[in-house]
Amino acid sequence: IYLVIIKLLFFKEESMKIYAPWEKAFNRVSTPFEHFIHAQTTTGLVLMFMTVVALILANSPLAESYSHAFHVKVDFNVGDWKLSNTIHHWINDGLMAFFFFMIGLEIKREILVGELSNIKVAILPILSAIGGMALPALIYMSVNAGGAGENGWGIPMATDIAFAISALVLLGKRVSPALVTFLVALAIVDDLGAVLVIALFYTDQIHFMALGLAGASFGIMVLLNRFGIHAVLPYFVVGVFMWFFMLESGVHATIAGVIAALAIPSRPKLTPTDFTQHTTNLLLEYDNYPVSTDYMMHEEQKAILLHVKDTIDNVGSPAARLEHDLHLPVSLIVIPLFALANAGISIDFSSMGEMILEPISLGIIAGLLLGKIVGIAGVAWVAIKLGFATLPQGANMSQLFGVSALGGIGFTMSIFVADLAFIGNEELIFQAKIGVLVASLFAGLSGYLWLRFIAKSSS
Repeated sequence: IYLVIIKLLFFKEESMKIYAPWEKAFNRVSTPFEHFIHAQTTTGLVLMFMTVVALILANSPLAESYSHAFHVKVDFNVGDWKLSNTIHHWINDGLMAFFFFMIGLEIKREILVGELSNIKVAILPILSAIGGMALPALIYMSVNAGGAGENGWGIPMATDIAFAISALVLLGKRVSPALVTFLVALAIVDDLGAVLVIALFYTDQIHFMALGLAGASFGIMVLLNRFGIHAVLPYFVVGVFMWFFMLESGVHATIAGVIAALAIPSRPKLTPTDFTQHTTNLLLEYDNYPVSTDYMMHEEQKAILLHVKDTIDNVGSPAARLEHDLHLPVSLIVIPLFALANAGISIDFSSMGEMILEPISLGIIAGLLLGKIVGIAGVAWVAIKLGFATLPQGANMSQLFGVSALGGIGFTMSIFVADLAFIGNEELIFQAKIGVLVASLFAGLSGYLWLRFIAKSSS
């Protein structure tokens, strides 16, 4: 059923080409962001669909089978060595490493050539992101300090970039391209903050030998980069070892994905000028060979075409190629499986009111709804008033308020942190997920409605 839905949503029947259903809305976005925004919107739509599927399964007669399926153990054995985990853990610790690898590539791109490369442009989303992380954590702690849920302060800090951007895309021309850029930059900084929180604060015990081997693996990847190795396979092989050592170290294994992304070369072998000259020479050489009567290419022409292909690969960096190539499998496989494995909670609507008022749920809801708005919009307003930053071009404070509300959509990263914060305590994880789902739903609706009906008429 899932594959049929994906085909209907994202494939043109006549050509089987992938497309986003609101493509026209992207015409207003600057070209460097176009593919990124397309991919994030695709992720948001699929994530929404799989979340609904997970909730339906968890509240249906299939609930027991659904829960059991993700607790089946899968083992890998090599001689006496054995790695055993449930399917749920393989998704959260293994597949999600690819998601974090994508985050690492996005962070690196934004810092090197994106919106975060220009400090004058980056200062507003950086300060807003810091406010949008700090205040939700403080609000959560004000509710849960000294209680059983105290360790969950990192849950309301996150913003789900896929859902937030999807909401902005639905608004079309009602928001300026600069506001989309602001949200992207803010979410990237937010992701970086979440990664640091996971690495520094949600690690119970560190095994330094394994951590050292993970560091050595990263060192090898850096050396591959410095030696000019642009083939992806060596980085993948060393990256797998780094993931395993990170898993054994006690630091969450997915952090290996972010670290690995830092070592992937971001500079192409050929400059655009060299590419043009080199390709022109190859094509001139190609034309020197006459076409045979059966329209078959000369053997030398085939070799030249392969050389042209290699030249095209060399003008693009491995980091850019990987970010482009991995977006679709991460969007259509990794994130949906994560949602299916983690978003399915059995809801008793008769006690829903009581559940929301539990300290953990209440802290998360207050953090994501109130904390994000005041943290993002409040810090932005202060920074603008003090002259540290300026509003995004074509935007106003009312629109920035609406975007701040969308920042309260925590979902993917919030659920991920909840599993780490309350590992082994299903009751607390359940309360956290209730809070995340309720807060994300209200944040998305309130942000969209504000931008759709109120902010549009603001001056």
